[in-house]
Amino acid sequence: MTDKATDWTIPQNWAAYTPAQHATWDTLFARQAKLLPGRVADEFITGLDILRLSKPGIPDFDELSERLMKATGWQVLAVPGLVPDDVFFDHLANRRFVAGNFIRRPDQLDYLQEPDVFHDVFGHVPLLANTVFADYMQAYGIGGQRANGLGAIRNLARLYWYTVEFGLVQTAQGLRVYGAGIASSYSETLFALDDPSPNRIAFDLRRIMRTCYRIDDFQQSYFVIDSFAALLDATLRTDFGPLYDALATQHDIAADAIVADDRVLSRGTQSHVQR
Repeated sequence: MTDKATDWTIPQNWAAYTPAQHATWDTLFARQAKLLPGRVADEFITGLDILRLSKPGIPDFDELSERLMKATGWQVLAVPGLVPDDVFFDHLANRRFVAGNFIRRPDQLDYLQEPDVFHDVFGHVPLLANTVFADYMQAYGIGGQRANGLGAIRNLARLYWYTVEFGLVQTAQGLRVYGAGIASSYSETLFALDDPSPNRIAFDLRRIMRTCYRIDDFQQSYFVIDSFAALLDATLRTDFGPLYDALATQHDIAADAIVADDRVLSRGTQSHVQR
C-alpha cells in the first residue's frame, strides 16, 4: 500500500489502472451522461466538459487539475479513502478536492458505500468548474475549520450532506439534481426526481443542520435551493457561532419528518423531463 503524506494525499498512479477499471469508468460515465440532461442542473452539464480529457477512461488527476485550476483555481488530489475531518476541511479551504483513487467493481455499478473515483470525480468535479459553487465549497471548508473548534461538526456535516451530496435546485424548467451522491447514481437520480415518497423541502439552513440522514438507502428528504448564488449567500451571511449555540438546545429532526415551518414542494414543481 502506498504511504500517504501528512495531508493524506497519495500519488494517483494513473498508469496502474487496468483496462477493466477504465472500462468501468466509461460504462458509468456513458450511462450517467445519457441520463442526466433534463434532470441535472445546467451548470453540471457545462462542467462535464472538464472531464473530457486527452486520455480515455479514469481521468488523470494531473491533467484534470491543470484544467480545473485555470477555470476556478481548484485542483484534485488522490487519497486512499475517507480522510479525517480536519484534513478534509483544510483541503477544501485551500481549494483542493480530495478524491479516492480506486474504482468500484463491475458488480457494484449501482451502489458503493465508500466513495470511489467515479463518485468523487464525476459527481463533484463538474460543479467545481462553476465559479459560484467553487466559492461555496471553499467557504464550507473554512466554516468546517471553525466548526471543528466549536464541536459542531455533526451539524455542519448535515449541510454538506443535504447540499453538496444530495441537493436539489429549483429552475425555470423544473426541479434538477446537483448533489454528487445523486448525480453519480443512476437509480437515485430517478428516485430523487420521480418517486412520490421522499420529502422535497425548501432550503432552510437551521432546518438542515438539525436533520438526520441515511447513509445506507435513498434519502427520505431532499432540500431544494433556489440557485447556487442563494446557497453561497446564505452561507456567507450567516454567523455560525450563535447558530451552533442555538442548535445545541434543539432536538434532532428525523430524516423522514415534516415539521410545521417546512415549505414542501408539490409534485407539480418537479422535473419536466421530455420522455
